[in-house]
Amino acid sequence: MSVSQNNNTKNTYDTIIVGAGVGGLSAAICLARAGQKVLVLEQHDVPGGWCHSFYLNGYRFTPGVHYVGLLDKGQSTSELYEGLGIANDIAFYKMNPKGFEHCWIEDERFDYPSNFDDFQAALIERFPHEKKGIIKYLTLVKNVGKQLQLIPKVKGLWQQITIPFRTKHMGKYSPFSLKRVINWHVKDPLLQSILNVQFGDHGLPPKKASFIMHAAIMAHYSAGGFYPMGGGGAIVKAMTNKIKKHNGLVQTSTSVKRVLIEGDKKKKAIGVELESGEQIFASRVISNADPGITYFNLIGKENISAKLLKKLSKTKYSCTSIMLFLTVDMDVKKAGLDSGNIWLLKDKDFDTIYDDSQNADILKGNEFPGMFISCTTLKDPISFDGRYHTLEAITYINYEAFADFKDEDKERSEAYLQFKEQIIQKFLRSLEKVVPGITASIVHKELGTPITNEFYINSTDGNVYGTEKSLKHIGPFAYKMKSEIENFYLCGASTVSHGVAGASYSGVQTAAAILGCRQDDLIKPNKEQHLRIFDAEDDTNYPDWMQKKIALKKTKLASKDVFTSAN
Repeated sequence: MSVSQNNNTKNTYDTIIVGAGVGGLSAAICLARAGQKVLVLEQHDVPGGWCHSFYLNGYRFTPGVHYVGLLDKGQSTSELYEGLGIANDIAFYKMNPKGFEHCWIEDERFDYPSNFDDFQAALIERFPHEKKGIIKYLTLVKNVGKQLQLIPKVKGLWQQITIPFRTKHMGKYSPFSLKRVINWHVKDPLLQSILNVQFGDHGLPPKKASFIMHAAIMAHYSAGGFYPMGGGGAIVKAMTNKIKKHNGLVQTSTSVKRVLIEGDKKKKAIGVELESGEQIFASRVISNADPGITYFNLIGKENISAKLLKKLSKTKYSCTSIMLFLTVDMDVKKAGLDSGNIWLLKDKDFDTIYDDSQNADILKGNEFPGMFISCTTLKDPISFDGRYHTLEAITYINYEAFADFKDEDKERSEAYLQFKEQIIQKFLRSLEKVVPGITASIVHKELGTPITNEFYINSTDGNVYGTEKSLKHIGPFAYKMKSEIENFYLCGASTVSHGVAGASYSGVQTAAAILGCRQDDLIKPNKEQHLRIFDAEDDTNYPDWMQKKIALKKTKLASKDVFTSAN
């Protein structure tokens, strides 16, 4: 249905952004800073999308932020936050430099050090017979990582002409799967598994994953992993504050029913209609939702071309997940945990692990074939109260495992709750092997499911990374920022890239497309912006304000315990 704008309305904006994920928020910062009147609409009661934080009994969790890379001075994520003008408002902890990733593959153990040279040396020491292949493969990964960062920086005719030569490794290997490329370089199955362990960061097994995508992720963490002080919500807060500083508006608990389209033959976005029926007009609209939600729910099939409809019908989405959030009363450090992530995998063959994880009978077997485990209070020491630790355990599953509960609303059925409890027990059987005694130490537990993802994040089938990160859905085949509908744009994990940094950069590139400039014009070096980084494993250099805050948190808990005991 087409509509015409009421020119008498005062409820108008330059740009309306649907969805307050970090892509939408980054776009909002850039546009508001350029002088636009910007409105961000979010259906959840807090902004942030996957990067939002929430609390369970006073303890903070962040479902979609587990680590971020390239945060050292001069690196791309640091430059992003400096360019957005929020670097001074956030801080990060560097995760265990000796092992920010811990590989637990069958009975084997290997730690990823946070320096690529040290990583290479550790691999060669462990697999001396694969030395030549290790050096060649990691050199290729580094080259691809550098070349990917060159593309949005291309300026002028000469750089456009020479870009194929400066990105030759990326071009040469872009048609191939991760499995195919790694088989060309290394043969040892355990070594392949260690090099592929971050496949969970894009959600596809080696046989289906793009080598370029996997190399980009390895390169992103080539200087280690970092966790935001205050969780993902701290990044979101800095972004929303910056939007407000530039007179933009972020409005939560506001669900958009549809995008208003004008014209019959030539479609044009002119605003949005809320679930309340209110219509808000704008010169353009950006969707921060995935393509399925965007085009089928917000735009409507009647407003898109046959070509786009065909593309949408062939689009596959990334896997969905279940996440166990725990608060425990135990010394997890003594139990062997640190600030590094743990990848717990029951088989060296990750293709098999992925296939097993997609069995719709989620309760089959005593344990999940693969799991990601992290302790947020060790990653974010300022959040630790001296007694209770928070942990997150995640595994990927087939959405059909929850087919019986697709129509569940916020009032969950008894069957759904019982099903969740059975899943929790399956999680705990694996966790007991990593953190012995954890079950008896649980103070609070909660499980996030694909139904949860759909309800709070509004993603197609509860997907976690937008479109599937296979060869057919990335790079030139990803959804473009500028759509076929005039004045309608997209940003987020299904466009440029996924993850905290990738999604944020997508918003910058969408803003650049609207403003008629380049990414680098919006993300410029700023000598007044300095990102603070502290060591999660070493508190000796923490500033006084941080030491005092940590001490105060412990004092408050001690006072609370005394009060509870007295009553």
